[in-house]
Amino acid sequence: MQIQFLGATGTVTGSKYLLRSPAAAGSVLVDCGLFQGYKQLRLRNWEPLPVPAADISAIVLTHAHIDHSGYLPLLVRQGFRGRIYCSAATRDLCGILLPDSGGLQEEEAEFANRHGISKHQPALPLYTREDAVRCLEQFEPVPWHTDFQPVPWLTARLSHAGHMPGGSVVRMDDGQRSIVFSGDLGRPNDPVLRAPEPLPASDYLVVESTYGDRLHPTTDPFEQLAEVINRTSARGGTLVIPAFAVGRAQTLLHGIALLKQHRRIHNLPVYLNSPMAADALQVYRHHRPELRLSAAECDALCEAAHIVRTPDESRTLNARKGPMVLIAGSGMATGGRVIHHIQQFAPDRRNTILLVGFQAGGTRGASLAAGAATVRIHGEDVPVRAEVSRIDALSAHADAAEIEAWLRTAPQPPRRTFITHGEPPAADALRQRIERKLHWAVTVPDYLQSVTLD
Repeated sequence: MQIQFLGATGTVTGSKYLLRSPAAAGSVLVDCGLFQGYKQLRLRNWEPLPVPAADISAIVLTHAHIDHSGYLPLLVRQGFRGRIYCSAATRDLCGILLPDSGGLQEEEAEFANRHGISKHQPALPLYTREDAVRCLEQFEPVPWHTDFQPVPWLTARLSHAGHMPGGSVVRMDDGQRSIVFSGDLGRPNDPVLRAPEPLPASDYLVVESTYGDRLHPTTDPFEQLAEVINRTSARGGTLVIPAFAVGRAQTLLHGIALLKQHRRIHNLPVYLNSPMAADALQVYRHHRPELRLSAAECDALCEAAHIVRTPDESRTLNARKGPMVLIAGSGMATGGRVIHHIQQFAPDRRNTILLVGFQAGGTRGASLAAGAATVRIHGEDVPVRAEVSRIDALSAHADAAEIEAWLRTAPQPPRRTFITHGEPPAADALRQRIERKLHWAVTVPDYLQSVTLD
């Protein structure tokens, strides 16, 4: 068996891992994500893959986030005709996320053409909503803890990774050796999702390292959320929260519902300005066995905000006066409706922009986190006078100690562990931690590197 790292090396985006065997026909791609962040990374989305799409036999997804699934519509358009295997919740969420991604790219291309702010004439979307809808026909949900064969020579099985509904750890076995992919590993004490299951036995392991160089704060994130809401409310300001539509938005709504229930914040209006996040609420309800929440808690989460559906409603929010809370995508302020809110509310000192997740280098979120005096939106340098605050304890990714604890659940050490899906400092810090504390053989692979699993 050979593995080639087609993404998520030196970055937290673009996850793609190709498995093939010189002794058998057919190859499998584990995850199929978009690159995000720095322009040189995003340009990779426009480059052809090193392997023709038609030569890939099947895809197995760990979960639905766009950095793991967002390249699928393009791959299908390029000629991929195989099945896309994943958990049922991942299929349901991809049915929301992928068409939205295609529609967003169409909107951004149209906006660039209308305002003449693109170097390309005309600006084109990477793929369309129609492309995304078409690729959904190739999805095939598989049950948890059940063997399936994406290609005849390879047996696969999914177990729970946490992180988001449907989040999976994927184990592959060719009869002689096995490899496990962590996907994005959730946290043992996530307020909404159940903890990841123990690491299955394997000869090789590919593990994420998003927070491989740090520990999450031990403070109560909902107490921090209450403080930010109350502080902004007292100024008569608006709290703008860029949030991933699936995962972070729902955790925030759960926290707000609890804070209102216990009267730790005023009963101020809360708006969820993300049709995608609103649709995802129904997936949470449908897959509640994957959550820690009771039926009543799940209902409270789903009813904690006013849902904003149309662009006109979104524009109306920009004309409203605070106090209020606006939750909108995207989580790193790379696109979506939240950038219009940042453009409107960032120049006013009464307001707050609250960052509640990882901010990849090169994104607007990373610029805000670094204290930028301005952010560039639609060709304009927007002054940032609003308070910029962070809550890192809301992360849905395991931190360095939580990753280590999960690795210690392995029945025996893998022969080699590959560290991916992390910025270089995080990946190298996790490498050192594993070598020092677990004494495992560890590699941080390079982009496009191929390794034979002997």
